[in-house]
Amino acid sequence: METPRPFINRELSWLSFNRRVLEEARNPLIPLLERVKFLAITANNLDEFFMVRVGSLEFLIAEGRGAPDLSGRNPQEQLVDVRVKTHEFMAEQEECYSSELAPKLREEGIVLLRNGTFSVAQRAHIETFFDSEIFPVLSPMRVAENQDLPLLRSLSLHVLVKLSATADHPEPRYAVLPLEPGPSRLIEISENESTATVLLEDVVRLLIHRFFPDDDVEACVPFRITRNADMSVEHEASDLLKEMMDVLLERRTSGCVRLEVSDDISPEMLSFLTNALSVSDNAVYKTKGPIDLKFLFRLAGIGGHDSLKNEDWPQFPCADLQEGESMFSAISRKDIVLHHPYEAYDPVVSFVQEAAQDPAVLAIKQTLYRVSKHSRIMEALIRAAEQGKNVTALVELKARFDEAANIEWARKLELAGVQVLYGVRGLKTHAKLCLIVRREPEGIRRYLHLGTGNYNESTASIYGDISLFTCDRDMGSDASHLFNAITGYSHPRSYLKLEAAPIGLRQKLLDLIAVETESARNGAEAWIMAKMNSLSDRELVEALYTASQAGVRIALNIRGICVLRPGVPGMSENIRVISIVDRYLEHSRIFFFNHAGDQRLYISSADWMGRNVDRRVELFIPVEDEEARSRLAFILQTYFKDNVNAWELQADGTYVRLLPNGNKAFSAQRRLHSEARDRHNNAVSSRKLTFEPLRAKPRT
Repeated sequence: METPRPFINRELSWLSFNRRVLEEARNPLIPLLERVKFLAITANNLDEFFMVRVGSLEFLIAEGRGAPDLSGRNPQEQLVDVRVKTHEFMAEQEECYSSELAPKLREEGIVLLRNGTFSVAQRAHIETFFDSEIFPVLSPMRVAENQDLPLLRSLSLHVLVKLSATADHPEPRYAVLPLEPGPSRLIEISENESTATVLLEDVVRLLIHRFFPDDDVEACVPFRITRNADMSVEHEASDLLKEMMDVLLERRTSGCVRLEVSDDISPEMLSFLTNALSVSDNAVYKTKGPIDLKFLFRLAGIGGHDSLKNEDWPQFPCADLQEGESMFSAISRKDIVLHHPYEAYDPVVSFVQEAAQDPAVLAIKQTLYRVSKHSRIMEALIRAAEQGKNVTALVELKARFDEAANIEWARKLELAGVQVLYGVRGLKTHAKLCLIVRREPEGIRRYLHLGTGNYNESTASIYGDISLFTCDRDMGSDASHLFNAITGYSHPRSYLKLEAAPIGLRQKLLDLIAVETESARNGAEAWIMAKMNSLSDRELVEALYTASQAGVRIALNIRGICVLRPGVPGMSENIRVISIVDRYLEHSRIFFFNHAGDQRLYISSADWMGRNVDRRVELFIPVEDEEARSRLAFILQTYFKDNVNAWELQADGTYVRLLPNGNKAFSAQRRLHSEARDRHNNAVSSRKLTFEPLRAKPRT
């Protein structure tokens, strides 16, 4: 038997992750509308994969860069493998929707009508809607066969129309009708007190002739293109804002990496599109079902039907905060750890809001990578600047697909008087850090929020992340030096407690692994437990292999990409890798090392990828408070007990779902929610009721 290469291909590993998400859409134990949502998530994930990863491979091939990856595949071989796997995957998505979910939705009265199967009353409703909401908004664009297509928006649905030849126009004639932006993709139609939905493209196909009253429409098919979005600014760009604006413009016209079409498209119409878009046959994806399954997000959120959705998991307040207590007062008592979304994100928002209003606060310094559209944190920073506080915001313009939103926020901050920096030249700032400087009777004190997730109130309700609040003197000093290094373009000094990429994080991780390796060689207890989103850095993987060979027990919880191959005799038999796919997206990074009995626990903004340790500003944060450490260790260990939503990576690169097999079913996320509930309830019950007597005011 051939010995497998020591590394799994990164792209195929990611596709395995998306397949695990697809399995949740197929899981009959999950409520129906949650399954629908998981299928929509796979479509959203795949869009980004094509824009970035497939686009990157095509760039490498176009530039003649043929160096193999860690698995030994060159870019051309990777692209071939990826194309084959994605064709298979999209066929499975279609099958999941049409054969599994759609019939079950119909049984529950959630009906999506397709292929023109409308009653007389339904058709009348559709025609009325078309005349009032569709025809006045959409506009077709005619194009001759020998002409270039008009500029088509990436990831937007279009309809290609073929018009019959005439005596005046004997050559083939085509028109393109963009459907987005426009009316809602899902259109409700009513009949006899029942409601069904129909897709916008099906309505347009039914009544397409109304756009061409003087022509005969021969055929009409929907299609969608995905453009390459793997573009970045030059490392030495002198005007980062201008360069990012150029990138956004370039994405609108970049090459097509995927063409999705209805499977009833004629060979002639398909040839017209492939020639006009310069796409190869293997970049064409035909589907019998609807194109772009992201419309299922809206279907999954339909009102009512509570029995088809997950039970509500309320978010709990921070157990370490007393009602009405100042954030600064609470943090000065002890370090505080929050586990989102089980615990509400409100304390993070309140931390910045209170700082904006507090006259004792002198300065606020914050990194911002991805923020919500209506961000209370950004509004608080603006208020703080308007009130004369020294506010510095590092807004990362290179946060992929959030560039436009970040540019808009940066401009608003600047207008309010915030000192705004557009990231660091040659690096992305991915660290999650808010530093607040406050004057107190004892002198200046620095308060910190450090986290694993973005300052985004929206995603904080669905992403699993960790927040740490502290006023530790050394960490405060480190944070100040980090900001000063960024804002002043100086070389960062060595830190007292924090570790940062790209200067020292790689070596720090290698040193921590090396301590375990040496302990194991000396016969002492040695183990590593780690949770992250991705593991793809060669040097770190090789260090883990060396540790495993020395006898270190290694347990890894990696949500997505993992190029490490566990369980290979003589190489990685002491390494276990699991992946959790459940209702919340696992996003936190937690690392636990035995360290010769002097156990070390960290949280981080960084995954173990080359880009994180070498090309980003990241933070690796020690957690020293015993209660906080105990809680984080519990969280980390809980994941490895899951036998409901956990998948284990095998030596051959496949994942196997873990099952109870006669044991009690154990869901890590359910247990972590109950842990947050218990913490809240215990905090409430432990607060003693204090009686304060009312006294009569003395008479004057």
